[in-house]
Amino acid sequence: MATQTTAGALRRDAQPNPFTTNLKRIWKFTKRNPLGAFAGLLCVLSVVAAVGGWTGLLLNHDPERFRGADRLLGYFAQSKVGEGTYFLGTDDLGRDMWSRLIKGAQLSIFFGLGVAVIAIVIGSIIGLVSAYFGGWLDLIVQRLVDLVQTIPLLVLAIAIVSVTGPGIMKGFWILAFLSIPRPVRVIRGSVLSVKNETYIEAARSLGATSNRVMFRHVLPNVTAPMIVLASYLIAVAIIVEASLSFLGIGAQPPTPSWGAMLTGSGNLFFQTNPRLAILPGLAISILVFATNMFGDAVRDELDPRLRGSR
Repeated sequence: MATQTTAGALRRDAQPNPFTTNLKRIWKFTKRNPLGAFAGLLCVLSVVAAVGGWTGLLLNHDPERFRGADRLLGYFAQSKVGEGTYFLGTDDLGRDMWSRLIKGAQLSIFFGLGVAVIAIVIGSIIGLVSAYFGGWLDLIVQRLVDLVQTIPLLVLAIAIVSVTGPGIMKGFWILAFLSIPRPVRVIRGSVLSVKNETYIEAARSLGATSNRVMFRHVLPNVTAPMIVLASYLIAVAIIVEASLSFLGIGAQPPTPSWGAMLTGSGNLFFQTNPRLAILPGLAISILVFATNMFGDAVRDELDPRLRGSR
């Protein structure tokens, strides 16, 4: 009994620590792709900012409160009404720029992640079923995809939101629906390249159902393009949300939005206070850049062919 207990303890001690193992993986990933790791850090910081804006922990002031006495204050300026320090100054209505940027990050992250998840899930299922069964079903699906993709996404989103009326949630669902065709096309092409592989034929010969073959054998082997596509959709959704808000048909005042900040005080006071436009524009650029770079890096890490080429 004592020998068995000792052997069990040795086996437990021999098992690697999951935390240490993940740290080693992150370190190896950082050494192989430092730019991708830096982009991942920027994405994490953006998510932290969004969570901080949602919980209020990172908000220095109420981002929607007007303070006439504190209009157009500079960096690290003290409030004239005794409300503390404004890290990034205030806008033309005396609203704290730091807090508005944090709340804008919350809106952009929600918009980007939500649109990407909905489009990837629905588009992947449609593309998988369309490519696997083929025939008339595939023909109808692809013609519908061609029809939606004929018009540029941003132009079509602006046209539909203009007709249905402004509103951030309307723009969210419209963009999520319009983003489905791209995953359908990408996943369809990937499925067509693997559905006739030997292991798929073996699964069919063993009596596996179509659902099992599709979701257990085909879908896991087309995840690499899905990762890159997800990062692309997040970036596109952030840009479209900013564009809709910039045109006044997205987030409505007083909701803080990076796009609305560009067209409001940022446009009116660009010559005298360029930071009002530079800060939200820089935030959009950094987040879009980081999302695309991190998606490419993760794709390279998960794809065995690309991993072996380095």
